[in-house]
Order: sequence, then structure tokens, then C-alpha cells
Amino acid sequence: MMARTFEKRRVGQTKLEVTTLGLGGATLAGSFRPVSAEQARATVSHALDSGITYIDTAPHYGAGRSEHLVGDVLRERREGAVLSTKVGRLFKAARGPLENKTEFINPLPFAPTYDYSYDGVMRSFEDSQQRLGLSSIDILYVHDIGAATHGTEGNKPLWEQLVAGGYKALRELRDSGAVKAIGLGVNEWQVLMDAFALGDWDVFLLAGRYTLLEQTSLDPFLATCLQRGASVVIGGPFNSGILAGGSTFNYDKAPEEIVAKVRALEAVCRDFSVPLPAAALRFPLAHPAVCNVLPGARSPQEVDGILDWWFTNIPDELWSTLADQGLLAPGTPIPGGFA
Repeated sequence: MMARTFEKRRVGQTKLEVTTLGLGGATLAGSFRPVSAEQARATVSHALDSGITYIDTAPHYGAGRSEHLVGDVLRERREGAVLSTKVGRLFKAARGPLENKTEFINPLPFAPTYDYSYDGVMRSFEDSQQRLGLSSIDILYVHDIGAATHGTEGNKPLWEQLVAGGYKALRELRDSGAVKAIGLGVNEWQVLMDAFALGDWDVFLLAGRYTLLEQTSLDPFLATCLQRGASVVIGGPFNSGILAGGSTFNYDKAPEEIVAKVRALEAVCRDFSVPLPAAALRFPLAHPAVCNVLPGARSPQEVDGILDWWFTNIPDELWSTLADQGLLAPGTPIPGGFA
């Protein structure tokens, strides 16, 4: 098929560039619904054929399954593709029945241990290279550190691991050229402010906190990214489904106030004949710190649906109407100005 033309944006102050639309690898590993290996590989190939060059994965996704499947494709067509994966979990073979407490259906038979230390980061990076079957990884994120995953008290010793050695490991990997960019991949913006106090980063993958539905990270986080020259990849642009026709918000049943706001957003989009998911996908790009929007897809058909939304013509008046109706936080960048 003919690849469409995507805008590319620079990652932080590095020489790395990514297409503004990417492909997230969690769904490929069967999050909440099973996905066959053949279908997952076909999805990655189709995204690349379509002109999407940025692929994100992580050891957590299916206990290594996503990395294996992404690697199967990228080993044959690495040129031009930008790849990110994550550190923070180490996996050991599970003895006996696997207690799967994750959302992934049929994960590989490995159990995780959190480790954000110097040795843990280096080991995680090497393990990912082997699972991917690739010697080069472009972006390395610290995965799921913070109170949202570990609780306030539980996070303290893990954060100390990052402070005492994990950050040094990441800097060494970047300075040596083993990776081109480093950052964090999380679902909360507050821990990213702590990261800024720790040192310099190139890019953050933030899921769910800067979307058409929620702009809680606008200030101080996104404002600080501009000051510090760091980019942001927006994960979870549909807020786990509620902005794409689903009923879940933050991976749980959406509360009534969220449902009501989604109805209001949908009504404005309907007035402009724009599908709500199309507006949700394109919204984050108006912020100058954002370099990429990263939805997940579990089939080539879902990739095509995302592409149709992505290339929908959206008039500037839609954004200004959302702002006028108070559906965007004050100060939110929109084409032609601010909410």
C-alpha cells in the first residue's frame, strides 16, 4: 500500500525524529483481549507500510511477548524505524503455575521483579536486546515508577534506586551511543517533576494525562518540558477507551461526570462532522512539547481505522468552540491560540 505523509518532530534536543503518529505495543501482547502472534506481527508490518515509523514496546507487555513480536518484524526492516522500550522490571522463569495479575492474556511464563538500580537498568536493557533480537534501541524509558503503580511508601525505595544508580546507567547508555534518548514512561505527571529535579531527560511517555478529556499535566509539567527542552509522547490518547466509543476511563468503568463530559465533547464534534476519536488523536499535537501521539492497535484493520481518524480534516473552529464551552482547561494550546 502507498504510505501516507506524516509530519516528523524532533525528540528533545537529540538528532532523533519521529512521525507524529506512533504504534503502542501493549495491545500487541493481548491486553484484555487475546491477539495471535501472526496478527500482532501483521499489525506492526502494516503500520510501517503505512508510513508510521515510531514503535513502542516494553518488557511488561505480556512478560516479554510484545518485545519478541516487535523484534520479529524489525529484524527484517529496521532501517528508518524508531524503537523504544523500557526498564524497571526484570523477568525470571516462573516455576509452577504462573500467577498472572496483569491485563495481558496468555503472557509468556516469566514473573517480574521491580528493579530501578544501576545493575537492574543495565540488565533490563540487555535482556530487551535479546528478546527483540536487535542490537540497537533508540529510546529507553523508566517504566511505571511512581506512586500510581507502587503507592507513596512503596515507591520511596524504588525511587532511591533510580537516584542512587539507575539514572547513572541511563546516562551512560545515552552518552555511549547505545541509546539515543532517555526518559520515563508513566501514567502520572507528578513523578516527572521529580525526574526533572534528578537530572536532564530527552523525552517522556505520559499516558492519559494530556488528552481531549483531561489536561491536568498542562502546568507545571508541560510548561517545564518547554523550559528544559524535553519532548513528550502522549500515550493513551483515548483515555483507555472512553474517547473511542468504549466505556472505560483509566482502565475502569467511567464515572458519570466523565461520561457527561465525553457526551459534551462528542456533541461539539458532531456539529462539525468530525468523529470524536479523530479529535482525540489530533488534540495533543497543538502543544509544542508534544512530538508524538501513541495509540495502540491489535490488527491491521485497527491501524487503518486510526489512520482514517488521523487524516480527518478538523476545522480550527472545532477547537475554539470546545474552548468557548469550557471543555478545555484555560491555557490549553489550540490552533491559532489558547483556550
